[in-house]
Formats: sequence, C-alpha cells, structure tokens
Amino acid sequence: MTVASLGVSVAFYRDVIGLDLAYLLDDRRVAFLWIGGRGHCMLGLWEVGTSPNLMRLHLAFESSIDDVLSAPRRLRAANIIPRGISGQQVDEAVVLGWMPAIAIYFTDPDGHLLEFLAMLPDEPNPERGVVSYSEWKSCTEREARFPKNAPSI
Repeated sequence: MTVASLGVSVAFYRDVIGLDLAYLLDDRRVAFLWIGGRGHCMLGLWEVGTSPNLMRLHLAFESSIDDVLSAPRRLRAANIIPRGISGQQVDEAVVLGWMPAIAIYFTDPDGHLLEFLAMLPDEPNPERGVVSYSEWKSCTEREARFPKNAPSI
C-alpha cells in the first residue's frame, strides 16, 4: 500500500497495530510487516512521499472478539478515533448482522481505512443491519428468552 512517510507508517503498523517488521529496504523506501505472525500474511508499504500516486485502501485485520471489544479504548489511548461503518465516531464496536461479525474502524496516518474484525458465534441476522455490539447482544439475549417459534401456552 502506498504511504506518504515510510517511517511514520512503519511506526504506526508496528507500535499501534502490533505487526512485526519483516523486512525494510530503506534505500528503496519499502517495508514489509507480518500480519498474523511470521509466514502468514504480509503488508507491504511503499513510500510515495508527496506524489499524487497515493491511493486510499480498506484493510480488515482478523482479530479476537475481546480485541475488537477493547479496541475503542486502545485506539483512543493512541489518539485515534474509533469509527462505525459509516465513519461516525463510536464508543463501542458495531456488529454486521449479515455475517455476523463485530468490527471497529479507524484510519492510519495516510487515511487508509482499517478495520479490526471478529466473527461472532451467533446466527446471521441480516434484518438487524449494522448495530452497536450492546444492542446486538441485548437483542440476542431477548430472542433466546422469547424465541419467535416458541409454542404459545
């Protein structure tokens, strides 16, 4: 992915996101970081400086449910605004009902849209759309107590 400053981006992905630096080609202004540990996936960063070739991308990082739930607090501690699917500032992660998965969105120093994403063990429910995690959990608990197809007494 293209970045304006290789040093700033390497520091962000290493120190904020927690990726391990795999290889740095400083003379070519390129760096590679491991995603999910050595040998799994890799993120490549290419510095374009002030060139108009900077592209904005969306990357989703597979995470645990606990990591996504704690992400808003950790992001705010790093002066990063946690966001919902429409870009609005949020205090908690959101659930994408069609998967279902829990997610939190934010941007890197170059404006690339990043997402921490974890699949939930619940059944998909596209009708719910995108809701806060607390709303999803509340509805799921309510449905467990009062199933739609329960026999009436």
